[in-house]
Amino acid sequence: MSQLLVSLMLLLLSTHSSLALRICSFNVRSFGESKKANCNAMDVIVKVIKRCDIILLMEIKDSNNMICPTLMEKLNGNSRRSVTYNYVISSRLGRNTYKEQYAFLYKEKLVSVKKSYLYHDYQSGDADVFSREPFVVWFQSPYTVVKDFVIIPLHTTPETSVKEIDELVDVYLDVKRRWEAENFIFMGDFNAGCSYVPKKAWKNIRLRTDPMFIWLIKDQEDTTVKKSTNCAYDRIVLRGQEIVSSVVPGSNSIFDFQKAYRLTEEKVRLSFCLSVSPSGEDGVVSPRGIQATTGDTLGHLTLSFKANDSLT
Repeated sequence: MSQLLVSLMLLLLSTHSSLALRICSFNVRSFGESKKANCNAMDVIVKVIKRCDIILLMEIKDSNNMICPTLMEKLNGNSRRSVTYNYVISSRLGRNTYKEQYAFLYKEKLVSVKKSYLYHDYQSGDADVFSREPFVVWFQSPYTVVKDFVIIPLHTTPETSVKEIDELVDVYLDVKRRWEAENFIFMGDFNAGCSYVPKKAWKNIRLRTDPMFIWLIKDQEDTTVKKSTNCAYDRIVLRGQEIVSSVVPGSNSIFDFQKAYRLTEEKVRLSFCLSVSPSGEDGVVSPRGIQATTGDTLGHLTLSFKANDSLT
């Protein structure tokens, strides 16, 4: 796998004030003590987080559990008084000694957490499929058309991507048994392309064969910037009529943080990855430069959701 591993995906949900609720996914390569101590890297991470109202952080590797408290100090210490962040974080996940965590950071003024839980991967005859079990979070916001939505994150191991992606349907069913939720976002580093998920494997992935799950990134898209790689590793999948129908056609865009923050390519490659502009039409997102396990990418994938007319 590449030593350059960072992703950022972004969804926009329109609010009554013509703003948008930004939902991001950010895979920060080996986010542990060394990166926390790197002031330059942390400054960029904080800038990226501030662009988002909800952000999923993946690949947190911190046995001391100080990453999120440190980020809270930087975010809330430098934020306007009316803008404060909070977070929810999973336990340390993984087999053997290798562990990662999922964390969601969010602006308290705009959203709140209704419920959360770690999916228990212990089904009879089908146990321990996930390398890192999804940490499921149910958010709510009074400002969006979709008043509440569940985010199910996933960071797969490349060699077991097919089975892990397929198992997301079982996660969905488990959430439905627990909560009366209707709107779902599946997002993250799925490693869902090329040799990890060959064409012949898609028929074995229920998340793909069930037409009620709407995939927003086409298989032929390249979510890497590596010239030798052309793979759609990163995905966003929606489930729920309300959230799907709220997508504004052609609303996706990308944020080039390397250019915005005036970073040299060398500085980006040390800790982050390069951004590539996406293309999209008819409301179907076809991003280039989200995040790839074996690629060198970083970008915002954006979607807009229709505003709540009753609040405008």
